[in-house]
Order: sequence, then C-alpha cells, then structure tokens
Amino acid sequence: MSEPGTHAFEVLSTEDKYVGRIIAVRLDQVAMPGGGKAGREVVEHLGAVAIVALDEEEQVTLIHQYRHPLARRIWELPAGLIDQAGEDPVETARRELVEEVGLAAGDWSVLVDVAVSPGFTDEAVRVYLATDLTTVDRVVEGDEEADLVARRFPLDEAVRMALAGEIVNGTAVAGLLAAKAVRTAALRPRPADAPWRDLPTRLPNRQAGEQGD
Repeated sequence: MSEPGTHAFEVLSTEDKYVGRIIAVRLDQVAMPGGGKAGREVVEHLGAVAIVALDEEEQVTLIHQYRHPLARRIWELPAGLIDQAGEDPVETARRELVEEVGLAAGDWSVLVDVAVSPGFTDEAVRVYLATDLTTVDRVVEGDEEADLVARRFPLDEAVRMALAGEIVNGTAVAGLLAAKAVRTAALRPRPADAPWRDLPTRLPNRQAGEQGD
C-alpha cells in the first residue's frame, strides 16, 4: 500500500462503450492503491465555453433555454461546444455570443474554469468575461437556438437568482459569482489566452483522427 496521495492510478485497459458526436463513453480498468483494480466509466466531452457579457450598466445577458434532461427551460449564460478540433476557445466564445444573443465584445478575459462533474466526465467549461459590447446581427443555427429567449439582468439580480435557486446551471452560477467577485473585490480575471490545463482532448482527437482517415 502506497502512502496516501502518492499512488499512480495507472490505466490497465480501456474499452469503448459508445462513441457519438458530442460525447463518448469508455470503461477504464484502473490500478488501485490496495493492489487490485476497479472499473471507471468515463464520459468524454468536447469541452465548452460560456460568457458573462456585461454592458456599461452592469447588466448581464442570460438566455432561457429548454434542457431536455430537466424537462424545462432554465436560465443560463450564452454558451456552446468547442466543436472544431484545435479551435481557440475564445474564438468559440466570440462565435457563440453572436449566434445566441447577437452581441460582439471588444474586451475578453477568463473568469473561471469549471470541471463540470469530474467523478465521471472530463467535461470542462471555460467562462469568459466579455465587455465593451456592441449589438450585431444574430446568426441562428438551429431550431433550439431559434426558440431561446435572451434577457438582460442587473448583475446583482442575477447573483440573487443563483443564490435563490432560480439559476441552477452550474457553469452559470460559477460565472456569475466570479463576475461579482471581480467587480466588487478588486480581483483580476486572467488573460483571454490563459493556459487551460483541463481542456478536453480525447474526444476531439478521436474525431480529428476519423476525419483524417
């Protein structure tokens, strides 16, 4: 038995269970500290970005969108998948801000990185702070985006909604609280190109390999 905190959790074998467009599921057999092995189901994800878009009046744009697993519409930040292998995440954020709410931003920085549920998935989301906003023509890409509703809220009201359980999307809660901290506690966000250690790579690399075959 190794000392606590020193064991290397080596992957002894891996088996694909499902490979789709936005997720894959694999079963890893992992070496455990006691000398045995254990199965670990892992959901692979493309990774995503979300945007706290703050205007000059300290209002944040939220979207009301239907989420089928919850069977209802919920308030979220504008967000989207990094569905182009190798794309700079901030470029994904720029595109999603235009597509979902018809906004462009002159200034970008990183608020927070979120490992969504690291017990079973490598999904991670980078939340950007976007300011110096201008209105642009919205590009609607599908039926779901055509259905969503965008609305601006004072940042303080959005934070209240998160604390009251009226905003339950984990990325939105983290992003709004981080934005409030940056605005009131003299904390500095990171540069837009800050390193992102946990950016998912396994599923994007699978897809890039398939495209190259």
